[in-house]
Amino acid sequence: MKTSHQRYLLIATGMFLAAVGSVIFLFTHTPLSEAHASPAGSEKEAAPVAAASNTLSTTASSAMTASSFPIQMPDDSSLPKAEMGEAVQLGRNLVLNTQKFAKAYVGNGLNCSSCHLNGGTVAGAAPFVGLWGVFPEYRSRTAAMGSLQARINDCFQRSMNGKALPHDSVEMNAMLSYIWWLSKDVPTGMSLNGRGFKPVKSDQAPDLAHGLKVYAEKCASCHGDKGEGQQLPDGGYLFPALWGDRSFNIGAGMARLNNAAAFVKANMPLGQGGTLSDQEAVDVAAFFTTQKRPDYAEKSKDWSKGGKPKDARY
Repeated sequence: MKTSHQRYLLIATGMFLAAVGSVIFLFTHTPLSEAHASPAGSEKEAAPVAAASNTLSTTASSAMTASSFPIQMPDDSSLPKAEMGEAVQLGRNLVLNTQKFAKAYVGNGLNCSSCHLNGGTVAGAAPFVGLWGVFPEYRSRTAAMGSLQARINDCFQRSMNGKALPHDSVEMNAMLSYIWWLSKDVPTGMSLNGRGFKPVKSDQAPDLAHGLKVYAEKCASCHGDKGEGQQLPDGGYLFPALWGDRSFNIGAGMARLNNAAAFVKANMPLGQGGTLSDQEAVDVAAFFTTQKRPDYAEKSKDWSKGGKPKDARY
């Protein structure tokens, strides 16, 4: 006859084995399409705009840090068909030639691709790849959770010195569609290596005189002796203006020394990224970011809850 202790052990063992069996059954009988489905499921391709507006990722406010997931471009063969494909291609055109496709919302001579190089596909040059899955996102500058639409309009109002796109406009939906397509192979919530700008380190204070010398030697041939850029017949720029009325305003991220230095270090001179020393990048960035440029009317609202960086222009 079994003791009470032995009966307890038998019951506990049976319960444990039943639980293990249930887990094994669930694991082996759950289709991968269900186990790893996106929140939008099969509607992800058909309705990315709705997903951007209404779907909160569980990691949206604090995106995972990626250590190995690469920035990779989807092949054009993966472009959606019909209206969705047309929207993606219009979004790409908007980024590459904003002057033509969104002129009514632009207040200077820049295109989105002036900073988001090669249509937002270059690591270290503010790529769009992967952005679809990390918004909404908190930003200390606006002191609020911001949608991807709001982030796009930040660029139009600051970097393009223009005005916001209506959230339901053809242009906004096209840009969202393009960013969705670029991001379709990136796990939701993963912030990729190469997103934004890689910080530049310098132990010395910026030297504006040396920055002017670097600019004259390395930058002026494309951006002009007076930072005016090289203009195209349609009003856009072959090479963007770095200061003056046709450049980004003081509220733009590129007007900040640290951002500008990091961008220059990684990408400039064009096709020779990484050839300048950290100090050269800092000095030349300090030179052109302190030149006269348009004001930003809403600047008083920035960093209303603190966190203002030391290199802000106001």
